[in-house]
Amino acid sequence: MYLPILVLGFYSFNQSPYSATWQGFTLDWYYKLFSDERILSALKNSLIVAFCAVGISAVLGTLMAVGLARYQFLGKNLYRGISYLPLIIPDIAIAVATLVFLAAFAIPLSLWTIVAAHIVFCLAYIALVVSSRLTNLDPHLEEAALDLGATPIQAFFQVLLPQLMPGIIAGCLLAFVLSLDDFLIASFTSGSGSNTLPMEIFSRIRIGVQPDMNALSVMLITVSAIVAFIAELIRAFDNNK
Repeated sequence: MYLPILVLGFYSFNQSPYSATWQGFTLDWYYKLFSDERILSALKNSLIVAFCAVGISAVLGTLMAVGLARYQFLGKNLYRGISYLPLIIPDIAIAVATLVFLAAFAIPLSLWTIVAAHIVFCLAYIALVVSSRLTNLDPHLEEAALDLGATPIQAFFQVLLPQLMPGIIAGCLLAFVLSLDDFLIASFTSGSGSNTLPMEIFSRIRIGVQPDMNALSVMLITVSAIVAFIAELIRAFDNNK
């Protein structure tokens, strides 16, 4: 399963500009990436999208998870099911639906429409992780804080939120990786000049796979793996507490 990734990494150090032949070891393709204006611009766009989408989703996802876990209201089960639909709906369906929605309201495509589209699935992932953390918490701690004179807002920020923080961080890291690696949804909702890193990679490999794209793909895979590993460590440590 990981053999294609190993081959990709191997040829990213190939001195030859053609991936089919090996001509020696070099790091030049990695150095070249940091002087490529298009790559740097795409990286900047990807980071803006990921940080904005994850930041907004962290707030909304946490509030949604707490609301579903702590309060009763009409249509709660229906709302819960709808909220987690982005986890099971294919990306192509989300991309097309978002594009149709934007076109219906004549909203011009830009970097911020990518952010809005990414919030849809980032919100669901963060809410799911935070919800799993909520099931392991003792609700009597909040009740004790209220009995001791704390307001509901004080109980939330001083009692509940610190306990939820490991789950929030893990969910944010997971959502960050998903946003950073997304190609399909971003390609449907991006405007002119708002290419993300996966879109830039795809546009270049259409005319042939170059070693610098191998190097960029290896770096993207490595960063994603490190972030996902940290998120899993946080989640595992939190579950063992």
